[in-house]
Amino acid sequence: MTDSSGPLDRRSFFSQGLTRALREIVGAVEQKVVQAQYVRPPGALPEAAFLAACTRCGACADVCPVHAITKLPPSAGLAAGTPTLDVAVTACIMCETMPCAAACPTPALDVPAWGWRDAKMAQVEIEVSRCITYRDVECGICARVCPVGEDALKMDDRGRPVIGAACTGCGQCLNACVTTPTSLVARPLEML
Repeated sequence: MTDSSGPLDRRSFFSQGLTRALREIVGAVEQKVVQAQYVRPPGALPEAAFLAACTRCGACADVCPVHAITKLPPSAGLAAGTPTLDVAVTACIMCETMPCAAACPTPALDVPAWGWRDAKMAQVEIEVSRCITYRDVECGICARVCPVGEDALKMDDRGRPVIGAACTGCGQCLNACVTTPTSLVARPLEML
């Protein structure tokens, strides 16, 4: 067997094979990580970088005033012990000082340049089949509780909710929704 620099010795042959195998393993692990995304606290790095930077110290969860941040269980694999939010259960209240990000001893969480209004945690979507405004019932509670305001969630001229680009994914609208199950769903952000 040869490569561009000449014949391969036994060591080079196994070294190149091992390198190729490791690349395949890393690729498979990255695909697994991409599929196992979670809603992260405000100011989190993209998932792969977050997993690499987070020390699983729990400092962010310790300072959360509403205890919205919890640690993932051992069954979460590579993400075990990392902080997550289930905003459908306990919404992030979008603290102006972002104590969770400020408490993080690593770059895993960082206060965004423009503050809490620039933090993105989840992508909120409206389940039209559940939302009572699509059956001509007046509501709008989701828009009234939104901490960001009309740039994130507003009612259109027909009285139906519209999610805007400024939505942080905090989950306050999910918790306030009057339908069961809620008419709003928070999905983890897509990998960048």
